[in-house]
Amino acid sequence: MSQKKSRILKLALFATGLSGIVAEYILSTLATYFLGDSVFQWTMILSIMLFSMGIGSRLSTLFTSKILEKFLIAEFLLSLLTSTAALATYFLMGVTENIGVVIYGFSIAIGLLIGMEIPLVIRINESNEELRTNIAGVMENDYYGSLIGGLFFVFIGLPFLGLTHTPFILGGINFLVAIALFIRLKKHVDTSYRIPFTITIPAILCTILFLSYNADEIVLYGEQKRYNDKVVFSKQTRYQKITITQWKEHYWLYLNSSKQLCTFDEFLYHEPLVHPVIKLTKDPRNILILGAGDGCAIREVLKHKDVEQITLVDIDPEMTKIGKSHEIFTTMNDSSYYNPKVKVINQDAFQFLEESDTFYDVMILDFPDPKSIDLNRVYTKEFYRLCHRRLRPFGHIITQAVSPYYTTKAFKSIEKTLGASGFTTLPIHNHVYSFGEWGWVIGSKYESKKEIKNRLLEMTFEDIEARWITNESMNLMTSFGKDLVKIDSVEVNTVRNPVLYKYYLGGTWAKFL
Repeated sequence: MSQKKSRILKLALFATGLSGIVAEYILSTLATYFLGDSVFQWTMILSIMLFSMGIGSRLSTLFTSKILEKFLIAEFLLSLLTSTAALATYFLMGVTENIGVVIYGFSIAIGLLIGMEIPLVIRINESNEELRTNIAGVMENDYYGSLIGGLFFVFIGLPFLGLTHTPFILGGINFLVAIALFIRLKKHVDTSYRIPFTITIPAILCTILFLSYNADEIVLYGEQKRYNDKVVFSKQTRYQKITITQWKEHYWLYLNSSKQLCTFDEFLYHEPLVHPVIKLTKDPRNILILGAGDGCAIREVLKHKDVEQITLVDIDPEMTKIGKSHEIFTTMNDSSYYNPKVKVINQDAFQFLEESDTFYDVMILDFPDPKSIDLNRVYTKEFYRLCHRRLRPFGHIITQAVSPYYTTKAFKSIEKTLGASGFTTLPIHNHVYSFGEWGWVIGSKYESKKEIKNRLLEMTFEDIEARWITNESMNLMTSFGKDLVKIDSVEVNTVRNPVLYKYYLGGTWAKFL
């Protein structure tokens, strides 16, 4: 009997490691989505969890009697917290502006419970095994559970179940093991605890099942409270949270709660992004678009009849699927994905360029703002050097470069980094109603800055169906006042020295996104 008791206790620790580590990964991911700076959030969440485990271990020394009962209470609480932490975060994000307190609070509570459970199990199991095998067996099962939980999160949970439903699966497993533990060791449980446990178990089970069944509606409620406009679409993918809201007859696209475009004025962004750089290029046949899964950049490129092939690379297949098939986007991008000239590749842009052996006449880089170290990577010197290698000698490149006024240092860093990668650069800007003043940087491998600007000022657009851009607008787009920051104080952004996302977060624009 002692061996069976030992096995069920170790199985409980395995389930604890399984559900606990995934809960922390999910909280870290949510902290990144809502608070930004992925490295900081993941580091702090996991560090605080481990610290809380230490505190939990210390607190366990206060329990001198009814150790099994205390462990069962901790198990049931842990099952409830790991199952509902993500859902509660989504719900509360629309109620409080201090969502960081909620996320870190759950991290601390889960860490405390895990920290208490490990020494409690060792103490419960001490009569079944000698010390050296007891400690090793308990710890290894917790660690093995953490490994399996991590693998499940990466390969199954996040890609297929999302951040909302994954916790219910693993928290449910932990809860079932806790029930099995209670049934197996019921005769060892103090009689005063048996009836409360018998009542608590179905109550927790009903709570988990009810919340799991209504999870999507609860998340939608929380998101609706967070956004001013009506949420008409929301989906968590492996890479990001995609949300679409409606304002009158117009729609907003949000990625990880950050505004990306509005159907009301997206042409004020996409026309400057596409037409100048294509018209600068003598023979723009083969076009590479990186990012821009909404399809609007494709729409604008297709207005140039000399273009023979468009390759769009976007890491998120769900985003390109939405751009290709969602009615809102097919209306906005004129069903551009269905043009035979368009080829879609769902791959990391950095990896794509490293592996590519194709040369392009024009490169259009339309990534989300560099608000995290992950996104920072596709704005680095190393990335732009890969672009330089795959761009034809007389080709041109353009990258979105955030706001030249709200995030001036970030804008200047992108310009400086592109220049340090071998390109001659020229910044341009335009006012987009929904975002304010926005900027891009054009790069050339053979022209001087003056030559690029002169050609832009001479440019005409009568041969394409443009809604806004004209020859006259080029004067506005190429004109800047005096620099708002000292250029010498702005560094080149590299993989080893990722300064850009810090500049971005330090800008005033980040407060509005």
